[in-house]
Formats: sequence, structure tokens, C-alpha cells
Amino acid sequence: MKWKEFFKGIKRGQKSFGEDIAQIINLVLLTFVYIVGVGLTSIFAKIVGKHFLDLHIEKGRDSYWEELNLDKKSIDEYHRPF
Repeated sequence: MKWKEFFKGIKRGQKSFGEDIAQIINLVLLTFVYIVGVGLTSIFAKIVGKHFLDLHIEKGRDSYWEELNLDKKSIDEYHRPF
């Protein structure tokens, strides 16, 4: 009878330990992916001079809406793009 309780305790301890280790590994991996993915993309974009958002505000401008020029290609080119 005591052995059953002993092994149940070991099982609970291992489960708790596994969950703790999984949280630590997830934190480390997600941090690494964020730093590599977002950080390197940001550094590369700054070196090249790429701005993903146009945040420049002009005082006299009525609207920030940008026109979509669909006249550059013929309609046949839009039929099956892939």
C-alpha cells in the first residue's frame, strides 16, 4: 500500500518537473526566434533604409490615402497570378 503512494508521488513530481522544464525551454526558444526573426529583420531594414510604415506626417495634406494604380498591367495578367 505504501509503495503505491510512493510511486504516485514520484509520478506527480516528474509531471511537475516536466511542465517546468517545458515552460523554460519554450521561453528560451521563443525568445531566440523573436530576437533572430524580428531583431535581424529590423537591423537589416535599418541598414538598407527600408521603412515598412510611412509615419511621416505632413501638415497641409488632406488625406493619407494612397491611390492603387491597377492600370500598370493588363487584365489578362491578373487572371492567374500563380
